Amino acid sequence: MASVSIDEAMRRAIALAARGLGTTSPNPVVGCVLLDTDGEVVGEGFHAYAGGPHAEIVALAQAGERARGGTAVVTLEPCDHHGRTGPCSLALIQAGVARVVVAVPDPNPVASGGAATLRAAGIQVEFGVRAEEAEAGNVAWLTSMRRGWPYVIWKYAATLDGRSAAADGTSMWITSEAARIDVHALRGTVDAVIVGVGTVLADDPRLTARNLRDGTLAIRQPLRVVVDSSGRTPDQARVRDGAARTWVATTAEVGAGPDGRVDLPALLAELHHRGVRAALLEGGPRLAGAFLAAGLIDKIVGYVAPKLLGNGPTALLDAGVTTIADVIDLEITDVTQVGPDLRITALPRKREG
Repeated sequence: MASVSIDEAMRRAIALAARGLGTTSPNPVVGCVLLDTDGEVVGEGFHAYAGGPHAEIVALAQAGERARGGTAVVTLEPCDHHGRTGPCSLALIQAGVARVVVAVPDPNPVASGGAATLRAAGIQVEFGVRAEEAEAGNVAWLTSMRRGWPYVIWKYAATLDGRSAAADGTSMWITSEAARIDVHALRGTVDAVIVGVGTVLADDPRLTARNLRDGTLAIRQPLRVVVDSSGRTPDQARVRDGAARTWVATTAEVGAGPDGRVDLPALLAELHHRGVRAALLEGGPRLAGAFLAAGLIDKIVGYVAPKLLGNGPTALLDAGVTTIADVIDLEITDVTQVGPDLRITALPRKREG
């Protein structure tokens, strides 16, 4: 096998890490490629599920003795603590690795420190190779760990004129089956799905991740969160059907914000405490507006159907904008056709000052 460059190895490690998206939380996604003294790939691995072996351990098992004197290329700083598994820093030292190349340092104070331990053992440690790409692949976990609340994605579906339902309230189906399948795949990558009680009362959604073709449930289900200030969620609502865990978040439990409704920052802090690193906000328009007004949205995924209604509820209500100078600017990062619909992905731009 031909030798590969460190840059090529890191690119491969990032691709490996992506295989763990949706199954590793509350842990990060991590990929590792091991090179021997000649620069040939002798082992590779990724963290597949929480509680399972870390990427470095999988790669070291493949490499065996060929790891000695070689280089470990890792997307995230090797952990340095005893959790459900042992520290990867110690495993790399015991394997006789001479060099460790890392894309991104670990912001988790519980697990960080691997680089210092490796250096103390005489191992060369370098940071920064393909750091931006590795950050993007692990953005939800990194963001959550750095600030103490989940990475929040707002998902909505609307017609081309911005309507989420017809004048009589009917909304099934604005978007195509292909778009709905795409949404269920998106649900499978997050730890929680959040809706307001109004959405539960109007639509009675299941909020599970399913295969729409046969109705089967995904093995891993996100936590279903109903933001319900006064506890109006019916006992017979489908979110209480036992298919997935459900939390009805009330002001009595979470606390009230200035508007008397559930305090949203406190809600997110509690979700982080419960192990939620990425959350999908699905409705309704008033709750989405409140999240946006509070600056709590990290990414927007909009499914826009080539249809017109001309009347009916909009996908978004009051987001704290009263004049054009206060408009929420977005950076569009992707536009993809999904069936007849468009999926538009955008990031809210940070406001100056």
